[in-house]
Amino acid sequence: MLQKNTLQFLRQLKANNTKEWMDSHRDVYLSAKADFEQFTGKMLQVLARREPALGALQVKDCTFRINRDIRFSQNKAPYKTNMGWYIAVGGKKSLFAGYYCHIEPGQCFFAGGLWMPMPDALKKVRQEIDYNYEAFQKIISEKKFKASFGDLEKGEGYALSRPPKGYEAENPAIAYLKLKSFIASAPLTDKAVIAGDLLIKLATLCSNIAPLVSFLNTALEADENE
Repeated sequence: MLQKNTLQFLRQLKANNTKEWMDSHRDVYLSAKADFEQFTGKMLQVLARREPALGALQVKDCTFRINRDIRFSQNKAPYKTNMGWYIAVGGKKSLFAGYYCHIEPGQCFFAGGLWMPMPDALKKVRQEIDYNYEAFQKIISEKKFKASFGDLEKGEGYALSRPPKGYEAENPAIAYLKLKSFIASAPLTDKAVIAGDLLIKLATLCSNIAPLVSFLNTALEADENE
C-alpha cells in the first residue's frame, strides 16, 4: 500500500507546480518518493517470483523521474503530477512488453502490454497476431482477463483508421492488426492505492495480463529471418 501522505503530496504539487514550492517542500517530496520506491520494490519481488528474468531489476531501473522534459513542450510546469513504474525485462526504457502502474490522485490505473512499439517491433507483433490469432483471441477472451480489463485499448490514437499495409479489411484479426499500441488497463481508486491489499490486487491484475505480455514478448523475440 501507499501512504495517504504520498497522494496528498501529489495533490499539492498539482496546485503548486513550481521549483520554489518544491524546494520548500523537499522533505515532503523525499518522503513520498521513498514510499513509492518501497512500494515498487515490493511489486518487483512479487513479479520476480513468477518471472525470474525480472529479478535482476532494481527499483531505480523501473521508476520514472518526477522532473518533466520541458525543452520542446508548451507546458513549462517543471514536474510531473504523478508517480509511475514500468516493470519489464530491461526496465523502464525497455522495448519489451511489461507492467505499468500510474499513481495520480483521481487518475490512478494499472496497465500492461506494449506502448507505441517501433516500426520493426510493430511489424513483428502484427505478424504474430495474424499467424496465431486463435491463441491471441483465447488470451483476450479469457474470463479473468475480460473481468479485469475488458479488451485492449482501441480509442482515439490507439489504432489506424485503415488496415496496415499487407493486411485486408476482411482479416478476422483486423481490429487488433490496426492497433499501434497493445495495451489493456484497469482503473484504481485513490482508496484502493492506500488500502492494505494493494499488492494483492496488483498481483492479480499482473497475473491476468501476463499471458498477453508473454505473447507480445514472444513476437518481439522472434528472429528477423524467420
